[in-house]
Amino acid sequence: MKVVVIGATGHIGTYLVPRLVREGHEVVAMNRGQHPPYRPDEAWEKVEHVVIERAAAEENGTFGTTVASMRPDAVADLLCFTVSSARQIADALAPAGTYLLHCGTIWSHGPAVEVPVREDAPRRPFGDYGTQKAAIEELLLGKARDGALPCTVLHPGHIVGPGWAPVNPAGNFNPAVFERLAKGEELKLPNFGLETVHHVHADDVAQAFVNALSQPARASGEAFHVVSERALTLRGYAQVVAGWFGREANLTYLGWEEWSKNEAPEDAAATLDHISHSPSMSIAKASGTLGYQPRYTSLEAVRESLEWLIDSGRVDTGGAKLSPS
Repeated sequence: MKVVVIGATGHIGTYLVPRLVREGHEVVAMNRGQHPPYRPDEAWEKVEHVVIERAAAEENGTFGTTVASMRPDAVADLLCFTVSSARQIADALAPAGTYLLHCGTIWSHGPAVEVPVREDAPRRPFGDYGTQKAAIEELLLGKARDGALPCTVLHPGHIVGPGWAPVNPAGNFNPAVFERLAKGEELKLPNFGLETVHHVHADDVAQAFVNALSQPARASGEAFHVVSERALTLRGYAQVVAGWFGREANLTYLGWEEWSKNEAPEDAAATLDHISHSPSMSIAKASGTLGYQPRYTSLEAVRESLEWLIDSGRVDTGGAKLSPS
């Protein structure tokens, strides 16, 4: 099968492209040419590379037709964030009936009523990102159910892997949070630290894409959560990370207003976004329909990323060593 991967050298594509190559697919890797994959793999020598600036091509109306002109059997779109963007590529692929796999987000749900959240839960998205992604899902799955285009939407959680900082126990991306836990320093958490985050390793997201690609009859017209088996509370997450360094977590709790005024604005904004969602998602549908079985727990995925942060000098542990895993 010929598969075009849009955003091929990003978080998910770094793992998806080698998986597809090993499955015997012909792969076209599309990206902006700004950075290499997050990890080396000899599989990249076997793919066709296409450099394109998506925003500019969409503006002049050529992006979708450019992808369609490659005559792919399937397209994995990992970098689509607006309804207009999704419509352009879907309309271009429809005449050939190309299978479109779209990377969504668990943010398309908004706050939960019952947890773990299933895919059929009522949607109450907020914020531009979640709202756009929910609208994209409605558009694409509507086309699939109308027989206009086979589509599947895969909704990852907080993507983790070596090469970038994960969502930390304070609900943001500041590596200093890990430093405080490693050194036994005080870490302030908002509220009571009982809000949740739900990680997933990028390779597990890639696994879900490959599984969906192999069974379009079961996957088309459906959306699936792609996360680890269980979410983490902020305080529990912090306690485990401190334990990796042989520490007891030194945690204090502040109400949101007091906590946020002492944090950098970008950190406070990221935390508010995460704790306002507090996701805890079900993977029963993905497991039962696609055979999705995440290799990593949330903590295992985070630990791998944290090891990279330490080794690359982005986290200073003050000499504290990670305990054997």
